[in-house]
Amino acid sequence: MNTDATPTDRRVQTIDLALRPATAADLPAIAEVHLASRAGAGEAFPPDVHSADEARSWVAGWDLTSYDVHVAELDGRVVGYTRATPTWLDDLYVLPDAQGSGVGSALLLRVLADHPDGIGLWVFESNLPARAFYAHHGFLALERTDGSVNDEKAPDIKLVWPGRDPLAFLRSMIDEVDLVLGDVLARRTALTRVVQGLKPSTERDPVREAEIAHRVAQVVPELGDERVARIVDLIITESIAAATDDQR
Repeated sequence: MNTDATPTDRRVQTIDLALRPATAADLPAIAEVHLASRAGAGEAFPPDVHSADEARSWVAGWDLTSYDVHVAELDGRVVGYTRATPTWLDDLYVLPDAQGSGVGSALLLRVLADHPDGIGLWVFESNLPARAFYAHHGFLALERTDGSVNDEKAPDIKLVWPGRDPLAFLRSMIDEVDLVLGDVLARRTALTRVVQGLKPSTERDPVREAEIAHRVAQVVPELGDERVARIVDLIITESIAAATDDQR
């Protein structure tokens, strides 16, 4: 994802800027904005793993009824666009020669106005200009990944704009994570029950448990090995206790 090169606008050219919903006829121009913006970002973007023709074909196949796609026009020329869903800003790209003119800010503010309860996006860790831009507009960094699930395999960061009620927005995200955590604990408990049914004793393996804690700590480095080890120990202890209770 790319945007204006700086978090503040260097020039004011937005007097002639027009924002409007995209049509199918705009898709070729949108594809060129996408390609030019990524190419002009230099080292802020990892190398593209898709060819220009593949990108053009991908954009040409967008279902405009499934996404909110808007374009920004200066003097009748498409110079930027956004593509969003009810919860995510998937794309915000601006042509290199239009960056710093307020186009990116105008596009983003329109998206935020349509998402008063908050919206999220992913940005490459290496894209420092975009990260500064979104921070300037009130986005918060929530998660970092090693990039293993994106096409470029490059580290990225999940940003969120928490909307008009930030506490309620963030608590709703915690509620979603808690449900995922509950599902994981249920699976872990079920597996422990089966294992305990096969083991000749309830003796624990401290070496294996230390390895488990270390692997988990690599996923959540902010907690570190020591804290994760305590959490893993508690989960294993209570899972075994639950399995033992079931066998009585």
